[in-house]
Amino acid sequence: MTESLYNQAIIEAGKDKSHAGRLEHPDATATADNPLCGDRVTLDLCTEHGTITDLAHTTRGCLLTKAAAALLVRHARGRPLGEARALQTRAKAYLEGESAEPPFAELAVMAPVKAVKSRHDCVTIAFDALAEAAAHAGEEQPK
Repeated sequence: MTESLYNQAIIEAGKDKSHAGRLEHPDATATADNPLCGDRVTLDLCTEHGTITDLAHTTRGCLLTKAAAALLVRHARGRPLGEARALQTRAKAYLEGESAEPPFAELAVMAPVKAVKSRHDCVTIAFDALAEAAAHAGEEQPK
């Protein structure tokens, strides 16, 4: 199980530091925590005309958390703020097996996590931070 859970694509995504850190003047910032394991993702975003123009994340957590944050930040740049909540919902549905398709193609590397329910939050915590940051940016209302 361990080998398949931590496949090479997840390992490579977890090593991606290209959008790690903080933005100098973000329009919104949100932090999501997983109190059960201590994972934390802080996500900064900049917007222009309702579109995400820049993102950065500071992630403390396991390889799955780091990989999911890196993949999400790469995918979310250039997307409408209004997609943040939908990405969050679709990521959770994908991991729960309610949807056969991930919210974006690159997230398919997380397919092995579907079988390990206790690790779902490791993947979705970055999506939670993005949805909250988008809400703070004024385009969505938190639910």
